[in-house]
Amino acid sequence: MDLKKQIQNIIKGEVKTDRQTLDTFSKDASVYKVSPQVVVFPKDSKDVQALVNFVAEKVSHGFNLSLTPRAAGTDMSGGDLSESIVVSFTKYFNHIRKIGKDYAVVEPGVYYRDFEKAAKKKKLLLPSYPASKDLAALGGIVANNSGGELNLLYGKTERYIQEVKMVLADGQETTFKPLTMAELEKKKHAAGLEGEIYTKMFDLIDQNYALLQSAKPKVSKNSAGYYLWNVYDKAKGIFDLTKLIVGSQGTLGLMTEFKLKLVKPKTREHLLVVFLNDMHQLPGIVNHLLKFKPQSIESYDDHTFKVALKLLPDIIAKLKGNAIKLFLSFIPEAWMVLTGGIPKLVMLVEFSSDKDAEAIKLARDAQKSLQEFNLKTKLILSDSGAEKYWVIRRESFSMLRHHVQGMRTAPFIDDFVVRPEVLGEFLPKLYKILDKYNLLYTVAGHVGDGNFHIIPLMKVGDPKVAGIIKKLGKEVYDLVFEYEGSMTGEHNDGMVRGPYLEQMFGAEVYHLFKQTKKIFDSEGIFNPHKKANASFDYSMKHLDFK
Repeated sequence: MDLKKQIQNIIKGEVKTDRQTLDTFSKDASVYKVSPQVVVFPKDSKDVQALVNFVAEKVSHGFNLSLTPRAAGTDMSGGDLSESIVVSFTKYFNHIRKIGKDYAVVEPGVYYRDFEKAAKKKKLLLPSYPASKDLAALGGIVANNSGGELNLLYGKTERYIQEVKMVLADGQETTFKPLTMAELEKKKHAAGLEGEIYTKMFDLIDQNYALLQSAKPKVSKNSAGYYLWNVYDKAKGIFDLTKLIVGSQGTLGLMTEFKLKLVKPKTREHLLVVFLNDMHQLPGIVNHLLKFKPQSIESYDDHTFKVALKLLPDIIAKLKGNAIKLFLSFIPEAWMVLTGGIPKLVMLVEFSSDKDAEAIKLARDAQKSLQEFNLKTKLILSDSGAEKYWVIRRESFSMLRHHVQGMRTAPFIDDFVVRPEVLGEFLPKLYKILDKYNLLYTVAGHVGDGNFHIIPLMKVGDPKVAGIIKKLGKEVYDLVFEYEGSMTGEHNDGMVRGPYLEQMFGAEVYHLFKQTKKIFDSEGIFNPHKKANASFDYSMKHLDFK
């Protein structure tokens, strides 16, 4: 079968099979490499519908084909990788259809950086952007239910989805949005797969309502599994399948457009830096700070701090200011190291308001409230003063990666979440596990949410890497589950965490995930080997450390 030729005959967009394209699309920001057969660049939703119909027809005749959507390719879980057909949306599905008073209608291939500029002109913001916002596209942000440094105040992407257009497994483009019970009854009688989905999904969720509510992770953010517990709001009488589609990683259909709620961001921001030596104080400190409603509470650990000082010239270059002045600004941090007083954790607590005086007051009141903990704190009232701390938080590990030869980043325990009140117990146990493996790593994250990112550097070509990833991953996630946490707050399951879903949620809920996939995609044509169809064998086979 000449797959390229057959697909090209049915769509207006492009189909590529050259080595460079296939190699580019065989990788993302994860630890995996999976080479596709073809990469398709659809021009419009008619192309997407034709693709789905083509694959469904081939699968019905015994061919092994599937469709995996891809936006910018910055996924850290392997969620956009496929051995079959990758559908790339950034080339043609890159239109901002409309920016209204408090919403936007956009296509999945729009880069966040372009959308941010357009929204900023109207003094609006989608606040759930990830750290990779300069590289990421909106399709991936929605598909992963992404989040970032503003989530403490604004929440994740799931809070901002109002409508989704998606091509279903029967080739029909369908619009999903919140429905009243009366509207739901009408939808159950819709023609084709749409009506079947509404009928079966309502029954599945209604009949297992108590189980699903108890299965919802007991943390402030979660990107694992299918969010069945969020779909049916009995109190309000609302049934909303967009709450299921967000974070589903393209396993239920191919999104072609969505409507996003936007916010008006605060105009003034000030930073309180907290230097913490005793990790057991952390829960109390976080609780104190939350009373003052900070916009974010970010953190980085002593490993990151030391890395930043080693790479000081790179940090200064990133800041793009007066080099001598910037160098002098780091003297207090260098003195901490020389005198042995390096903090275990540096917390960046940002307060925002539309009034400068109000933001300063919040920061000062919070600083004063921490006096009982006998901590070093520093209030930064200038943007330039705050920037060095943000650069350390965002850039240190990326810089380290470029200075270490023969090693690469390995995100496989990169996004777990536990309740902030257990961090004093949890983190020492976590460090004990990590230190057994003698890895070079840093710990950073959204400490206000209890969400941490650990990304070790691992040796390319080392035959022990696969074993370490499997063993260390299990030990870390066992600890996370012991504390009733989630294995992913922002980065989703993909190939890296999908195999742990049954352990996290239990057999009953995992079975409901499998039923959900079957209801939307009975023949498995959308993004296999992710979510409830992931397996350790498949994922480990595609590790990219050769």
